[in-house]
Amino acid sequence: MGTAQRRLAPEDGAAARSTVRPGTAPRRGTQQSAQYRPLWVEEPAKRYRMPDPVRTASVRAVIIIAVTLIQAMVAFLCTLAESWLAFPMVISSVASTVVATWSAVDVLVTRQVWNQRNGVVSEPSSTARTLRRERRAARRQERAAGREQERIRRRASKAGQLSHP
Repeated sequence: MGTAQRRLAPEDGAAARSTVRPGTAPRRGTQQSAQYRPLWVEEPAKRYRMPDPVRTASVRAVIIIAVTLIQAMVAFLCTLAESWLAFPMVISSVASTVVATWSAVDVLVTRQVWNQRNGVVSEPSSTARTLRRERRAARRQERAAGREQERIRRRASKAGQLSHP
């Protein structure tokens, strides 16, 4: 899209409808006005965004795995070059492979824990259901205690009256 086409494009960003049918070319001699067509149309995401703890664990795992792969490649190249650095790099590559595996397992565990605490309630084994049940019971007890205190206050205020209103 050239500068002249951008100047003629509508500023609200709405795509104007084309007067030419799809599959047919415009006739010679007719000039089709320059119309703004966006390159893509925003669509809502099909999947929900990952929860924050799961996202941080997965970003951490990706970074650790990337460093491990780079370290393994350096160890391989040092071994081919018969460098003195080859043995320490191989040992550290083995250690970082263990750490990378641990971080990948951490993503799975964090995801499972988040789902059980805050996620799907339809599973009978979900702890989210019992937590919500406990919160509801605590709220009921608080409301009942509040009503009882209000009842006591009303009785105390009526006890101080000398005559019936």
